[in-house]
Amino acid sequence: MRNNPARPRHTPFALLGAAAVLSLLATACSGENTSRAPEGASSSGAPSSSAVTPPPAHAGFDYQLGGAYTPPEGVSVVVRDHTSSPASGVYNVCYVNAFQAQPGAEQDWDDDLLLRDDAGKVVMDKDWDETILDISTKAKRERVAEKVGTWIDSCAHKGFKAVEPDNYDSYTRAPDGLLTPADAKAFLALLAEHAHDKGLAIGQKNTASLARDRKRVGLDFAVVEECGQYDECGAYTKAFGDRLLVIEYTERGLKKACDGWGDKVSIVRRDLDVVPAGDEGYVRETCADL
Repeated sequence: MRNNPARPRHTPFALLGAAAVLSLLATACSGENTSRAPEGASSSGAPSSSAVTPPPAHAGFDYQLGGAYTPPEGVSVVVRDHTSSPASGVYNVCYVNAFQAQPGAEQDWDDDLLLRDDAGKVVMDKDWDETILDISTKAKRERVAEKVGTWIDSCAHKGFKAVEPDNYDSYTRAPDGLLTPADAKAFLALLAEHAHDKGLAIGQKNTASLARDRKRVGLDFAVVEECGQYDECGAYTKAFGDRLLVIEYTERGLKKACDGWGDKVSIVRRDLDVVPAGDEGYVRETCADL
């Protein structure tokens, strides 16, 4: 859980490092994972989502990762950390950090599941002080998915209706092609299958460049940070339609998102630390506040 989420998770495509861009271009040119389902998908091409219900479209929305509080009036969709309980009377999405280890939690993972560079040094997401997990092989993906699956099980047991696995774009922070977009999609397909088996919808978190593959991966909706700020909302609506939960962190980003998509998707502005209502620094605005 992020008690102090000092920055949004979103990495805009325009700001990706050269190695990540080259990896994406190589995937596109080779057709990798565009002509077949990722490992972990069903034989029909994607994990079944027929029995799950995605969040309602264009609904009042709140993002409560920094701590749970009573949803404001008009809110019918809430995102909370998997260690929290769902809010009463609304549609609840359960956040899990799926692709990286929480700060200080490296010891909870088998050592060989921590991604290492060619020198044997653990690869970190330096902005968050989180170790990136190694999902570079089928066997490792299955072992990581087994652990993350226990958190998904807890989400279902508590009464959440959907899950939001974070850090889909962790491959962009791995040097020298240690992880690829194909690895990320194959791993998320495993989580999608498990979530659906538990009756949960599953959302894509950020990563606009992979939105077009959402059906093959088995994703039902998207949770997106700053698509207004970085002019990416259209990439997500093209893939997910109106099943989109947007979080902006600036007044400019909120205005751009609302001007372009406010009549179609769920949009909220929060403070960067997403602190609970009543705490210093709390910010929550919607399109209606503009």
